[in-house]
Amino acid sequence: MARAVSTQHKTIATAAAWIVALLVFFPILYTVITSFKSEQEAIQGFNLLPSGTMESYSQVEAQNGYFKFFLNSVFLAVGSTILALLVAIPAAWSMAFSPGKWTKDILMWMLSTKMMPAVAVLFPIYLIFRDTGLLDSRIGLMIMLMLINLPIVVWMLYTYFREIPGEILEAARMDGASLWKEIVYVLTPMAVPGIASTMLLNIILAWNEAFWTIRLTTTEAAPLTAFISSFSSPQGLFWAKLSAASTLAIAPILIMGWFSQKQLVRGLTFGAVK
Repeated sequence: MARAVSTQHKTIATAAAWIVALLVFFPILYTVITSFKSEQEAIQGFNLLPSGTMESYSQVEAQNGYFKFFLNSVFLAVGSTILALLVAIPAAWSMAFSPGKWTKDILMWMLSTKMMPAVAVLFPIYLIFRDTGLLDSRIGLMIMLMLINLPIVVWMLYTYFREIPGEILEAARMDGASLWKEIVYVLTPMAVPGIASTMLLNIILAWNEAFWTIRLTTTEAAPLTAFISSFSSPQGLFWAKLSAASTLAIAPILIMGWFSQKQLVRGLTFGAVK
């Protein structure tokens, strides 16, 4: 029997949740506010009242074209996500429904690669990209983003697939379904919430990746992370322009996350409660 929760406890919990949410969201809010200030107003100190000027946005667009970087970010995020799913779905299927002696060890090894500092492999990765002609190319960077996020994608899909009864797949095999049809027509439709949340999370991770995108690109394949970093110069930080560039960079992914939050939460909690 569920324990009754008093109205007072609900009110306190709601207030605490709002306070935490405001603390988390406040840096984004202040960045947006600063983007509507002039440079002189931005360096004067803390102020939540913007002047409403669009000067920083016009200067950002005039200095560096926004849409080229935006299209690169879209291509890299979506392309790396599609590649990751094409590799991860069969891999997670085999680990979930045909586990071997080393399946758990392989999963732990894949997860352990995320604990290694990226700078530790920067030099060999840079040399490989240089020698293969992949420097400053969208294809090369897309493959790189796919590889660094692949462990998380495999782990998430493996967790979702484990919640699907194996008897359903056995029934499909008895009906004559091949391995490909089993994955495409039986497994994948049943795991749509998990696949969708994995896809959304991978897009967000790829969109926000800055270390590799800045170091493996210059102009042609540079995404919005490189667009933001271009407003930091030896002469100093231009706070208003930097805030405007940051707002333009986070706006698309913020809007996507807002409208897909129910799907994302549903997928992340898939199988958590029976």
